[in-house]
Amino acid sequence: MAAAEPIPVYTQLNDLYGNLGTTINHAARWNTLAEEFEKRFGRKPAYIARAPGRVNLIGEHIDYCLFGVLPAAIERDILIACAPRPGSEPGHVTADNLATKYTRQTFSPSAKRRDSVASISEQEVHAEEWHLDINTKELRWESYVKAGYYGVLNQYFSSGGALPVPVDLLVTGSVPAGSGLSSSAAMVVASTLAFMAVNGKLEVNLGSNGSKISKGDLVRLAVANEMRVGVNSGGMDQAASVICGPSSALYITFFPTLYASPVPLPRGAVFVCANSLVVSDKALSAKRGYNLRVVETLAAARILARRLGVAVGPNEKITLRQVVGRLAGEKEGEEMSLEKLEEVLVRMDTEVEGLKPEGSTEELGVTLEEMITLSGLDAATFTDLYLSQFQVEATYFQIYKRAKHVYSEALRVLMFRQVCLNAKQEDVLASLGALMNESQKSCNELYECSCPELNQLTHLAREAGAIGSRLTGAGWGGCTVSLVPEGQVDSFIAKVKDTYPPYKGLEGEKLSEVIFATKPSSGACVYKFE
Repeated sequence: MAAAEPIPVYTQLNDLYGNLGTTINHAARWNTLAEEFEKRFGRKPAYIARAPGRVNLIGEHIDYCLFGVLPAAIERDILIACAPRPGSEPGHVTADNLATKYTRQTFSPSAKRRDSVASISEQEVHAEEWHLDINTKELRWESYVKAGYYGVLNQYFSSGGALPVPVDLLVTGSVPAGSGLSSSAAMVVASTLAFMAVNGKLEVNLGSNGSKISKGDLVRLAVANEMRVGVNSGGMDQAASVICGPSSALYITFFPTLYASPVPLPRGAVFVCANSLVVSDKALSAKRGYNLRVVETLAAARILARRLGVAVGPNEKITLRQVVGRLAGEKEGEEMSLEKLEEVLVRMDTEVEGLKPEGSTEELGVTLEEMITLSGLDAATFTDLYLSQFQVEATYFQIYKRAKHVYSEALRVLMFRQVCLNAKQEDVLASLGALMNESQKSCNELYECSCPELNQLTHLAREAGAIGSRLTGAGWGGCTVSLVPEGQVDSFIAKVKDTYPPYKGLEGEKLSEVIFATKPSSGACVYKFE
């Protein structure tokens, strides 16, 4: 199982570069970062942590519903060079960025430990013992560095004993921010790795014997860390950044536990990412976008379970995946076969129609009061269960549309995976393209996470020769991913450049920053300088 593999720690550059892909000059970037670190801090880095961005080929907004997704890591990544800083207070961080628009930041965590054990209440026994100030209303680049540090502090330094070392670090990135290619998750994963490495927590992964820190361990820690910046992440972005391998996409499931298996992509399939140049910031737009969708899908799951006679605990946050499991008689802790899951998902296309409000025409949503009534909970319990952790804003909650998208998208993921595994069939690319186009239609009409620019870009991509094109990432801006026949990539990019208005006048490196073909890359890793 890919998630059980140890986090790779390299000491030989040849071993490292061989897994990263060939469309970017990785060696030049790594050398520049190491040299610049030495210029700024007066010594060589001890480690460089790497975390790639990811492109989700299909399976949008269903990971937090616990359905499987199909992303691939891309070659573009976040790199963090780091080294202990002699003579500074424990845990102090000096964070610098190669991008000149980001200024140097310094910060230190504060310990919550009490002088007297007797002064700690029973409720505080399991509370976090370290704090870092992260303003989720005004996120800055170092907020994501702090988020990664937070989890390391409380995972490895919460029981007394050794203190975290003071650290200097230097960040660089080639994943465009707000592009839907998961720059935020890559930053948090790289930060988490950097602080683990510089504090000696990854030394166990260098040896041939003994228990090692796994990729799954890192995914779980990084998911919790990204919540520090106010995003209720489902785990796909972190899992793709950490677990993916070269030449394959990754089928990732989250129920009943994290599981990942490679899915080889068919010959002749090239995926091209194109940035709409509409910045999508999940954290800053979460109240009306990402976090609202999480609440709508959870409420839809409870209401649908109630309609279908599926048992739900009074304080349980049942997901749409758990609804189909219980409906199919899936035993706790076990997972039904993918064939059975596909069968139940086909049935859910009909069952979900029961969520349509009676007598509705254009407006398929329900008010908050109506949603609470449909859930069978009182207002106080519903608010505590679904509305207390993250703020949301809505006049109408679209529980029918969201559930309809989730179940149909989960089915498309299974079909996409199966087509890839049966890649010898003649119409394999056409089949994959059709599924991508259906996904875009659902994201736009049912999940309402597209935007005019993404709709225009996917339309132009198909006219330019793409077999399929869809948004990738959370949506509301960011990138599209298009399936383009091998041999037609250059002409495809040229046609999109000529027809998508924001690309007019872009040439050379500036053009390659916004539209580029990508090959699957390996996941997160650490290089240790000897």
